[in-house]
Amino acid sequence: MNLDILLRRHGLPFSKTSHPPVFSSERLAAASHTPGQNVAKPVLVAVGSTYVLCVIPAHKRVDLEAVARAMHAESARLATEDELARIFHDCELGAEPPFGRPYGLPTLMDESLRADEFLVFQAGSHTESIRMLRADYERVAEPLVVAIAH
Repeated sequence: MNLDILLRRHGLPFSKTSHPPVFSSERLAAASHTPGQNVAKPVLVAVGSTYVLCVIPAHKRVDLEAVARAMHAESARLATEDELARIFHDCELGAEPPFGRPYGLPTLMDESLRADEFLVFQAGSHTESIRMLRADYERVAEPLVVAIAH
């Protein structure tokens, strides 16, 4: 998926920044001089035989029980690196963007991300990030907004 094309197709403003390689959402927050609350961290979760992309603030952890409840499932688990690499085959491992739909996945967004006006997230590579209005992100990603982080 070309993230630039996806966002431009929706006619939404965003800025793309190049930076030294970062390998965690917390380091992306530091590199982009952005509070961790504003950095969207995607987490791939397996729910039964399917997957869901959970988007949470960089400084939080996904609550697997809350994800299972939101998906009306008995349990949920973190996806393995192999599963992540297979689904996000066009991204650097660990630099997935927070958009599930282009990969055939539902997206869950933690409700705490709504507290801020903008989001920053990796653009499929460890050296590029995107900053955009949170409301615009929601227009494109169409996430189910629930409490899924602690």
